[in-house]
Amino acid sequence: MRHQRTVIALAAATALLVSGCSTRGGSPARGEEEAAGATASAAGASSDFGDLKNVCRQGNPRSASARGVTKKEIHVGVLSDVGFTKNTEFADAAKVFTSWCNDAGGINGRKIVPTVRDTKMLEVRQRVDEACRADFALVGGSAALDGLGVKDRLSCLLPDFPAQTVQRQNEGSELQLSMQAGGPSYFRYAGFYAWLIKKAYPDSADAVGIISGDSPVTRVSLEQRVEFFKAQHAKPTYTDLYPASGVSNWTPYAQAIKNKKVKGLVFMGDFSSLAKLEQELTAMNYKLDWIDANSNAYGPAFRELAGPQVLATQNNLADVSGIYPMEKASSNPATQQVLDLFKKYAPEAKVTLPAVKALSAWLLFAKSAASCGDKLTRKCLHDAAREETNWTGGGLQAPVNVSVQDSPVKCMNIEKATPDGWEPADFDPNRGAYRCDIMSYRLTGDYGKPMTLKDVGMSFRNLK
Repeated sequence: MRHQRTVIALAAATALLVSGCSTRGGSPARGEEEAAGATASAAGASSDFGDLKNVCRQGNPRSASARGVTKKEIHVGVLSDVGFTKNTEFADAAKVFTSWCNDAGGINGRKIVPTVRDTKMLEVRQRVDEACRADFALVGGSAALDGLGVKDRLSCLLPDFPAQTVQRQNEGSELQLSMQAGGPSYFRYAGFYAWLIKKAYPDSADAVGIISGDSPVTRVSLEQRVEFFKAQHAKPTYTDLYPASGVSNWTPYAQAIKNKKVKGLVFMGDFSSLAKLEQELTAMNYKLDWIDANSNAYGPAFRELAGPQVLATQNNLADVSGIYPMEKASSNPATQQVLDLFKKYAPEAKVTLPAVKALSAWLLFAKSAASCGDKLTRKCLHDAAREETNWTGGGLQAPVNVSVQDSPVKCMNIEKATPDGWEPADFDPNRGAYRCDIMSYRLTGDYGKPMTLKDVGMSFRNLK
Protein backbone atom coordinates (compact mmCIF):
# COMPACT_ATOMS: atom_id res chain seq x y z
CA MET A 1 0.00 0.00 0.00
CA ARG A 2 2.87 2.38 0.79
CA HIS A 3 4.39 1.72 -2.66
CA GLN A 4 1.00 2.32 -4.32
CA ARG A 5 0.56 5.63 -2.50
CA THR A 6 4.07 6.70 -3.55
CA VAL A 7 3.39 5.87 -7.20
CA ILE A 8 0.10 7.75 -7.11
CA ALA A 9 1.73 10.76 -5.44
CA LEU A 10 4.48 10.86 -8.06
CA ALA A 11 1.92 10.55 -10.81
CA ALA A 12 -0.09 13.39 -9.30
CA ALA A 13 3.00 15.56 -9.12
CA THR A 14 3.83 14.79 -12.72
CA ALA A 15 0.30 15.70 -13.78
CA LEU A 16 0.48 19.02 -12.00
CA LEU A 17 3.99 19.92 -13.03
CA VAL A 18 4.17 19.24 -16.74
CA SER A 19 2.99 22.00 -19.00
CA GLY A 20 -0.72 21.82 -19.66
CA CYS A 21 -1.54 19.24 -17.00
CA SER A 22 -2.42 21.68 -14.26
CA THR A 23 -5.56 22.06 -12.21
CA ARG A 24 -7.40 24.24 -14.67
CA GLY A 25 -11.11 23.78 -14.60
CA GLY A 26 -13.36 22.74 -17.43
CA SER A 27 -16.62 21.03 -18.19
CA PRO A 28 -17.50 17.78 -16.37
CA ALA A 29 -15.41 14.75 -17.31
CA ARG A 30 -16.77 12.41 -19.95
CA GLY A 31 -16.23 8.66 -20.13
CA GLU A 32 -14.19 7.24 -22.99
CA GLU A 33 -17.24 5.42 -24.26
CA GLU A 34 -18.71 8.74 -25.32
CA ALA A 35 -17.57 10.12 -28.65
CA ALA A 36 -16.41 13.61 -27.83
CA GLY A 37 -17.63 15.10 -31.07
CA ALA A 38 -21.30 14.18 -30.99
CA THR A 39 -23.35 17.24 -31.84
CA ALA A 40 -26.27 18.33 -33.97
CA SER A 41 -25.46 19.25 -37.53
CA ALA A 42 -25.40 22.87 -38.53
CA ALA A 43 -25.75 23.12 -42.28
CA GLY A 44 -23.62 25.68 -44.03
CA ALA A 45 -20.67 25.66 -41.59
CA SER A 46 -17.54 27.32 -42.99
CA SER A 47 -14.80 24.91 -44.11
CA ASP A 48 -11.97 27.44 -43.58
CA PHE A 49 -9.94 27.92 -40.44
CA GLY A 50 -7.82 31.04 -40.17
CA ASP A 51 -5.78 31.14 -43.37
CA LEU A 52 -6.31 27.41 -44.05
CA LYS A 53 -8.83 26.84 -46.83
CA ASN A 54 -11.28 23.93 -47.17
CA VAL A 55 -9.92 22.07 -44.15
CA CYS A 56 -13.12 20.06 -43.88
CA ARG A 57 -15.48 19.43 -46.75
CA GLN A 58 -18.10 17.20 -48.31
CA GLY A 59 -17.19 14.21 -50.45
CA ASN A 60 -18.29 10.75 -51.51
CA PRO A 61 -15.79 8.23 -50.10
CA ARG A 62 -16.12 4.69 -51.40
CA SER A 63 -13.54 2.62 -49.52
CA ALA A 64 -12.74 1.37 -46.04
CA SER A 65 -9.10 2.11 -46.60
CA ALA A 66 -7.41 1.48 -43.22
CA ARG A 67 -8.01 0.37 -39.66
CA GLY A 68 -10.33 2.93 -38.10
CA VAL A 69 -11.47 4.22 -41.51
CA THR A 70 -14.82 3.22 -43.03
CA LYS A 71 -16.75 4.62 -45.96
CA LYS A 72 -18.50 7.02 -43.59
CA GLU A 73 -16.24 7.54 -40.55
CA ILE A 74 -12.70 8.07 -39.29
CA HIS A 75 -12.14 6.83 -35.75
CA VAL A 76 -9.41 8.55 -33.74
CA GLY A 77 -8.25 8.39 -30.14
CA VAL A 78 -7.60 11.28 -27.76
CA LEU A 79 -5.27 10.45 -24.86
CA SER A 80 -6.12 12.23 -21.63
CA ASP A 81 -5.52 11.86 -17.89
CA VAL A 82 -9.03 13.21 -17.31
CA GLY A 83 -10.09 10.42 -14.94
CA PHE A 84 -7.27 11.46 -12.61
CA THR A 85 -6.98 15.20 -13.12
CA LYS A 86 -10.68 15.94 -13.89
CA ASN A 87 -9.28 18.32 -16.50
CA THR A 88 -11.31 18.04 -19.70
CA GLU A 89 -9.42 20.43 -21.97
CA PHE A 90 -8.38 17.79 -24.53
CA ALA A 91 -11.88 16.30 -24.66
CA ASP A 92 -13.27 19.82 -25.02
CA ALA A 93 -10.91 20.60 -27.91
CA ALA A 94 -11.86 17.31 -29.60
CA LYS A 95 -15.55 18.08 -29.25
CA VAL A 96 -15.16 21.60 -30.62
CA PHE A 97 -13.00 20.69 -33.58
CA THR A 98 -14.86 17.57 -34.70
CA SER A 99 -18.24 19.25 -34.28
CA TRP A 100 -17.13 22.11 -36.51
CA CYS A 101 -15.40 19.84 -39.02
CA ASN A 102 -18.28 17.39 -39.27
CA ASP A 103 -20.75 20.23 -39.74
CA ALA A 104 -18.62 21.36 -42.69
CA GLY A 105 -18.74 17.87 -44.25
CA GLY A 106 -16.00 16.01 -42.39
CA ILE A 107 -12.84 14.76 -44.10
CA ASN A 108 -13.94 14.47 -47.73
CA GLY A 109 -17.33 13.30 -46.53
CA ARG A 110 -16.16 11.01 -43.72
CA LYS A 111 -17.23 12.07 -40.24
CA ILE A 112 -14.55 12.18 -37.54
CA VAL A 113 -15.47 10.05 -34.51
CA PRO A 114 -13.14 10.82 -31.58
CA THR A 115 -12.94 8.62 -28.48
CA VAL A 116 -11.37 10.01 -25.32
CA ARG A 117 -8.92 7.35 -24.12
CA ASP A 118 -8.79 8.04 -20.38
CA THR A 119 -5.42 6.88 -19.06
CA LYS A 120 -6.42 7.62 -15.45
CA MET A 121 -2.76 8.64 -15.19
CA LEU A 122 -1.30 5.15 -14.79
CA GLU A 123 -3.12 3.23 -17.56
CA VAL A 124 -1.38 4.66 -20.61
CA ARG A 125 -0.44 1.28 -22.07
CA GLN A 126 -3.98 -0.06 -21.76
CA ARG A 127 -5.46 2.95 -23.55
CA VAL A 128 -2.85 2.88 -26.32
CA ASP A 129 -3.55 -0.83 -26.78
CA GLU A 130 -7.26 -0.04 -27.19
CA ALA A 131 -6.41 2.69 -29.69
CA CYS A 132 -4.25 0.26 -31.63
CA ARG A 133 -7.25 -2.02 -32.10
CA ALA A 134 -9.79 0.64 -33.05
CA ASP A 135 -8.30 3.98 -34.09
CA PHE A 136 -6.77 5.33 -37.28
CA ALA A 137 -4.55 7.73 -35.31
CA LEU A 138 -4.13 9.50 -31.99
CA VAL A 139 -4.95 13.21 -32.23
CA GLY A 140 -4.98 16.25 -29.96
CA GLY A 141 -4.25 14.59 -26.65
CA SER A 142 -1.54 14.18 -24.04
CA ALA A 143 -0.72 12.06 -21.00
CA ALA A 144 1.70 12.97 -18.24
CA LEU A 145 3.30 9.51 -18.41
CA ASP A 146 3.15 9.33 -22.20
CA GLY A 147 6.44 7.44 -22.43
CA LEU A 148 4.70 4.32 -21.12
CA GLY A 149 2.72 3.86 -24.33
CA VAL A 150 5.31 4.56 -27.03
CA LYS A 151 6.47 0.97 -27.52
CA ASP A 152 2.89 -0.24 -27.99
CA ARG A 153 2.03 2.64 -30.34
CA LEU A 154 5.03 2.01 -32.55
CA SER A 155 4.44 -1.74 -32.53
CA CYS A 156 0.98 -1.24 -34.04
CA LEU A 157 2.18 1.57 -36.37
CA LEU A 158 -0.23 4.12 -34.93
CA PRO A 159 0.45 7.77 -35.97
CA ASP A 160 0.29 10.38 -33.21
CA PHE A 161 -0.62 14.08 -33.53
CA PRO A 162 -0.17 15.13 -29.87
CA ALA A 163 -1.20 18.42 -28.35
CA GLN A 164 1.99 18.19 -26.30
CA THR A 165 4.58 15.62 -25.26
CA VAL A 166 6.15 15.04 -21.87
CA GLN A 167 8.58 12.14 -21.43
CA ARG A 168 11.80 11.68 -23.34
CA GLN A 169 10.83 8.30 -24.80
CA ASN A 170 7.84 9.92 -26.47
CA GLU A 171 9.04 13.40 -27.44
CA GLY A 172 10.18 13.18 -31.05
CA SER A 173 9.47 9.45 -31.31
CA GLU A 174 8.80 8.05 -34.77
CA LEU A 175 5.31 8.20 -36.33
CA GLN A 176 4.78 11.32 -34.23
CA LEU A 177 3.61 14.45 -36.07
CA SER A 178 4.03 17.22 -33.55
CA MET A 179 3.12 20.85 -34.10
CA GLN A 180 5.07 21.74 -30.95
CA ALA A 181 8.25 23.71 -31.53
CA GLY A 182 11.55 22.16 -30.55
CA GLY A 183 12.87 18.63 -30.24
CA PRO A 184 14.42 16.29 -27.67
CA SER A 185 18.04 17.16 -28.45
CA TYR A 186 17.52 20.85 -27.72
CA PHE A 187 16.62 22.83 -24.64
CA ARG A 188 13.23 24.24 -25.50
CA TYR A 189 13.49 27.38 -23.33
CA ALA A 190 16.97 28.52 -24.34
CA GLY A 191 15.72 31.69 -26.02
CA PHE A 192 13.51 32.62 -23.08
CA TYR A 193 16.16 32.15 -20.42
CA ALA A 194 18.85 33.79 -22.52
CA TRP A 195 16.59 36.83 -22.86
CA LEU A 196 16.03 36.88 -19.09
CA ILE A 197 19.65 36.64 -17.94
CA LYS A 198 21.45 38.37 -20.80
CA LYS A 199 19.15 41.17 -21.94
CA ALA A 200 16.19 41.89 -19.69
CA TYR A 201 17.69 41.23 -16.24
CA PRO A 202 21.47 40.64 -16.59
CA ASP A 203 22.07 41.20 -12.86
CA SER A 204 20.05 38.05 -12.16
CA ALA A 205 22.50 35.74 -13.96
CA ASP A 206 24.57 35.22 -10.81
CA ALA A 207 21.57 34.49 -8.61
CA VAL A 208 19.20 32.05 -10.32
CA GLY A 209 17.01 29.77 -8.26
CA ILE A 210 15.16 26.65 -9.44
CA ILE A 211 12.45 24.91 -7.45
CA SER A 212 10.54 21.88 -8.65
CA GLY A 213 8.10 19.25 -7.49
CA ASP A 214 9.81 15.97 -6.73
CA SER A 215 8.96 13.60 -9.58
CA PRO A 216 11.10 11.70 -12.12
CA VAL A 217 9.92 13.88 -15.01
CA THR A 218 10.59 17.21 -13.34
CA ARG A 219 13.93 16.11 -11.90
CA VAL A 220 15.10 15.67 -15.49
CA SER A 221 13.73 19.11 -16.36
CA LEU A 222 15.57 20.61 -13.39
CA GLU A 223 18.84 19.00 -14.50
CA GLN A 224 18.41 20.38 -18.01
CA ARG A 225 17.90 23.88 -16.66
CA VAL A 226 20.97 23.65 -14.44
CA GLU A 227 23.00 22.49 -17.45
CA PHE A 228 21.77 25.39 -19.57
CA PHE A 229 22.43 28.09 -16.99
CA LYS A 230 25.92 26.79 -16.26
CA ALA A 231 26.68 26.68 -19.99
CA GLN A 232 25.74 30.37 -20.14
CA HIS A 233 28.10 31.11 -17.21
CA ALA A 234 25.12 31.86 -14.99
CA LYS A 235 24.98 30.61 -11.42
CA PRO A 236 22.10 28.50 -10.10
CA THR A 237 22.63 29.51 -6.47
CA TYR A 238 19.55 27.73 -5.16
CA THR A 239 17.88 24.49 -6.26
CA ASP A 240 15.27 22.61 -4.31
CA LEU A 241 12.56 19.99 -4.61
CA TYR A 242 9.25 20.08 -2.81
CA PRO A 243 7.28 16.93 -1.88
CA ALA A 244 5.05 15.37 -4.51
CA SER A 245 2.27 15.10 -1.94
CA GLY A 246 2.17 18.89 -1.52
CA VAL A 247 3.36 21.58 0.88
CA SER A 248 1.32 22.90 3.80
CA ASN A 249 3.72 25.73 4.66
CA TRP A 250 5.72 27.58 1.99
CA THR A 251 7.48 29.87 4.48
CA PRO A 252 10.71 27.79 4.70
CA TYR A 253 11.05 27.80 0.90
CA ALA A 254 10.41 31.54 0.70
CA GLN A 255 12.93 32.14 3.50
CA ALA A 256 15.55 30.02 1.71
CA ILE A 257 15.03 31.99 -1.51
CA LYS A 258 15.45 35.23 0.41
CA ASN A 259 18.51 33.99 2.32
CA LYS A 260 20.18 32.91 -0.93
CA LYS A 261 19.37 36.34 -2.42
CA VAL A 262 17.80 34.75 -5.47
CA LYS A 263 16.99 37.30 -8.18
CA GLY A 264 15.48 35.07 -10.86
CA LEU A 265 13.34 32.06 -9.97
CA VAL A 266 12.34 29.14 -12.19
CA PHE A 267 9.27 27.44 -10.73
CA MET A 268 8.28 24.02 -12.04
CA GLY A 269 5.04 23.11 -10.38
CA ASP A 270 1.33 23.78 -10.26
CA PHE A 271 0.31 27.41 -10.24
CA SER A 272 -1.66 27.11 -6.99
CA SER A 273 1.59 26.25 -5.20
CA LEU A 274 3.38 29.09 -6.94
CA ALA A 275 0.70 31.53 -5.82
CA LYS A 276 1.19 30.43 -2.18
CA LEU A 277 4.97 30.72 -2.45
CA GLU A 278 4.71 34.22 -3.92
CA GLN A 279 2.33 35.30 -1.19
CA GLU A 280 4.96 34.31 1.38
CA LEU A 281 7.72 36.11 -0.53
CA THR A 282 5.61 39.25 -0.82
CA ALA A 283 4.74 39.13 2.90
CA MET A 284 8.50 39.05 3.58
CA ASN A 285 8.93 42.16 1.40
CA TYR A 286 11.17 40.16 -0.92
CA LYS A 287 10.84 41.00 -4.61
CA LEU A 288 12.61 39.04 -7.32
CA ASP A 289 13.69 40.45 -10.67
CA TRP A 290 11.68 37.74 -12.41
CA ILE A 291 9.79 34.51 -11.84
CA ASP A 292 9.31 31.93 -14.58
CA ALA A 293 5.75 30.94 -13.76
CA ASN A 294 5.76 28.52 -16.75
CA SER A 295 2.85 28.14 -19.12
CA ASN A 296 0.79 26.26 -16.51
CA ALA A 297 0.02 29.64 -14.98
CA TYR A 298 -1.10 31.30 -18.24
CA GLY A 299 -4.78 31.87 -17.64
CA PRO A 300 -7.16 33.61 -15.24
CA ALA A 301 -6.94 31.04 -12.42
CA PHE A 302 -3.38 31.91 -11.38
CA ARG A 303 -4.18 35.61 -11.32
CA GLU A 304 -7.19 34.96 -9.09
CA LEU A 305 -5.20 32.76 -6.70
CA ALA A 306 -2.17 35.03 -6.45
CA GLY A 307 -4.15 38.21 -5.92
CA PRO A 308 -3.52 41.80 -7.06
CA GLN A 309 -0.91 42.64 -4.40
CA VAL A 310 1.32 39.72 -5.38
CA LEU A 311 0.97 40.39 -9.09
CA ALA A 312 1.75 44.06 -8.59
CA THR A 313 4.89 43.12 -6.64
CA GLN A 314 6.34 40.05 -8.32
CA ASN A 315 7.31 39.90 -11.99
CA ASN A 316 5.66 36.72 -13.31
CA LEU A 317 6.61 35.74 -16.86
CA ALA A 318 5.83 32.71 -19.01
CA ASP A 319 7.06 31.40 -22.34
CA VAL A 320 3.82 30.32 -24.04
CA SER A 321 5.38 28.14 -26.73
CA GLY A 322 4.82 30.38 -29.73
CA ILE A 323 1.03 30.31 -29.37
CA TYR A 324 -0.64 33.60 -30.25
CA PRO A 325 -1.79 35.46 -27.08
CA MET A 326 -5.40 34.61 -26.32
CA GLU A 327 -6.08 37.99 -24.75
CA LYS A 328 -5.25 39.53 -28.14
CA ALA A 329 -7.68 37.32 -30.06
CA SER A 330 -9.46 40.26 -31.67
CA SER A 331 -6.23 41.02 -33.53
CA ASN A 332 -5.79 37.48 -34.90
CA PRO A 333 -8.60 35.82 -36.90
CA ALA A 334 -7.53 32.23 -36.09
CA THR A 335 -7.45 32.82 -32.33
CA GLN A 336 -10.78 34.64 -32.48
CA GLN A 337 -12.21 31.70 -34.41
CA VAL A 338 -11.15 29.38 -31.58
CA LEU A 339 -13.06 31.49 -29.06
CA ASP A 340 -16.10 31.62 -31.34
CA LEU A 341 -16.10 27.85 -31.90
CA PHE A 342 -15.82 27.14 -28.18
CA LYS A 343 -18.70 29.51 -27.55
CA LYS A 344 -20.79 27.65 -30.11
CA TYR A 345 -19.92 24.02 -29.46
CA ALA A 346 -18.70 23.95 -25.83
CA PRO A 347 -19.91 27.13 -24.13
CA GLU A 348 -19.22 25.82 -20.62
CA ALA A 349 -15.62 24.86 -21.36
CA LYS A 350 -12.59 27.06 -20.79
CA VAL A 351 -10.20 27.87 -23.62
CA THR A 352 -6.75 26.98 -22.30
CA LEU A 353 -3.28 27.04 -23.84
CA PRO A 354 -3.19 23.21 -24.20
CA ALA A 355 -6.63 23.33 -25.82
CA VAL A 356 -5.31 25.74 -28.46
CA LYS A 357 -2.32 23.44 -29.03
CA ALA A 358 -4.75 20.55 -29.40
CA LEU A 359 -6.72 22.44 -32.05
CA SER A 360 -3.53 23.06 -34.01
CA ALA A 361 -2.83 19.31 -33.86
CA TRP A 362 -6.39 18.57 -35.05
CA LEU A 363 -5.95 20.96 -37.96
CA LEU A 364 -2.68 19.30 -38.96
CA PHE A 365 -4.39 15.92 -38.88
CA ALA A 366 -7.42 17.10 -40.85
CA LYS A 367 -5.44 18.89 -43.56
CA SER A 368 -3.12 15.92 -44.00
CA ALA A 369 -5.97 13.39 -44.06
CA ALA A 370 -7.98 15.44 -46.57
CA SER A 371 -5.04 15.50 -48.97
CA CYS A 372 -5.17 11.70 -49.20
CA GLY A 373 -8.62 11.66 -50.80
CA ASP A 374 -10.56 8.40 -50.79
CA LYS A 375 -7.46 6.22 -50.23
CA LEU A 376 -6.85 7.40 -46.69
CA THR A 377 -4.05 5.32 -45.19
CA ARG A 378 -1.68 5.80 -42.29
CA LYS A 379 1.28 6.10 -44.65
CA CYS A 380 -0.42 8.78 -46.72
CA LEU A 381 -1.45 10.63 -43.54
CA HIS A 382 2.07 10.48 -42.11
CA ASP A 383 3.78 11.52 -45.35
CA ALA A 384 1.36 14.40 -45.95
CA ALA A 385 1.90 15.83 -42.48
CA ARG A 386 5.67 15.60 -42.95
CA GLU A 387 5.36 17.93 -45.94
CA GLU A 388 4.25 20.82 -43.68
CA THR A 389 7.45 22.82 -43.38
CA ASN A 390 5.84 26.09 -42.25
CA TRP A 391 2.93 25.02 -40.07
CA THR A 392 1.05 27.77 -38.20
CA GLY A 393 -2.30 26.09 -37.55
CA GLY A 394 -4.00 28.68 -39.73
CA GLY A 395 -2.44 31.45 -37.65
CA LEU A 396 -2.66 29.98 -34.13
CA GLN A 397 1.10 29.74 -33.63
CA ALA A 398 4.55 30.68 -34.84
CA PRO A 399 5.79 28.61 -37.81
CA VAL A 400 7.01 25.05 -37.17
CA ASN A 401 8.69 22.66 -39.60
CA VAL A 402 6.82 19.38 -39.05
CA SER A 403 9.19 17.56 -41.40
CA VAL A 404 11.95 17.84 -38.76
CA GLN A 405 10.84 16.59 -35.35
CA ASP A 406 14.18 17.26 -33.65
CA SER A 407 15.20 20.87 -34.16
CA PRO A 408 15.65 23.96 -31.98
CA VAL A 409 12.84 26.38 -31.23
CA LYS A 410 12.92 29.24 -33.76
CA CYS A 411 10.37 31.67 -32.30
CA MET A 412 9.05 32.57 -28.86
CA ASN A 413 6.58 34.85 -27.20
CA ILE A 414 6.52 35.82 -23.56
CA GLU A 415 3.53 36.74 -21.40
CA LYS A 416 3.48 38.78 -18.20
CA ALA A 417 0.92 38.43 -15.39
CA THR A 418 -0.55 41.72 -14.12
CA PRO A 419 -3.39 42.49 -11.69
CA ASP A 420 -5.55 43.17 -14.76
CA GLY A 421 -4.66 39.96 -16.58
CA TRP A 422 -1.97 38.46 -18.78
CA GLU A 423 -0.40 40.60 -21.47
CA PRO A 424 2.59 40.33 -23.83
CA ALA A 425 5.86 41.20 -22.10
CA ASP A 426 8.33 43.68 -23.57
CA PHE A 427 10.51 41.07 -25.31
CA ASP A 428 11.12 42.89 -28.61
CA PRO A 429 9.07 40.79 -31.05
CA ASN A 430 10.42 40.97 -34.60
CA ARG A 431 7.84 38.90 -36.49
CA GLY A 432 4.33 39.90 -35.54
CA ALA A 433 3.60 38.61 -32.04
CA TYR A 434 6.83 36.60 -31.91
CA ARG A 435 10.57 36.94 -31.46
CA CYS A 436 12.19 34.68 -34.05
CA ASP A 437 15.76 33.61 -34.82
CA ILE A 438 16.30 33.21 -31.09
CA MET A 439 19.18 31.48 -29.35
CA SER A 440 19.25 27.67 -29.40
CA TYR A 441 21.12 25.25 -27.15
CA ARG A 442 21.85 21.58 -27.80
CA LEU A 443 21.77 19.51 -24.60
CA THR A 444 24.90 17.55 -23.68
CA GLY A 445 23.60 15.50 -20.75
CA ASP A 446 22.14 12.00 -21.03
CA TYR A 447 18.42 12.51 -20.53
CA GLY A 448 17.20 9.54 -22.55
CA LYS A 449 16.18 9.41 -26.19
CA PRO A 450 12.99 9.06 -28.22
CA MET A 451 11.92 5.58 -29.28
CA THR A 452 12.16 4.50 -32.90
CA LEU A 453 10.51 1.86 -35.06
CA LYS A 454 13.79 -0.02 -35.06
CA ASP A 455 13.50 -0.34 -31.27
CA VAL A 456 10.37 -2.47 -31.76
CA GLY A 457 11.69 -4.44 -34.73
CA MET A 458 9.84 -2.36 -37.34
CA SER A 459 10.67 0.17 -40.06
CA PHE A 460 8.85 2.69 -42.22
CA ARG A 461 8.50 -0.04 -44.83
CA ASN A 462 5.91 -1.63 -42.53
CA LEU A 463 3.73 1.49 -42.60
CA LYS A 464 0.80 1.00 -44.97
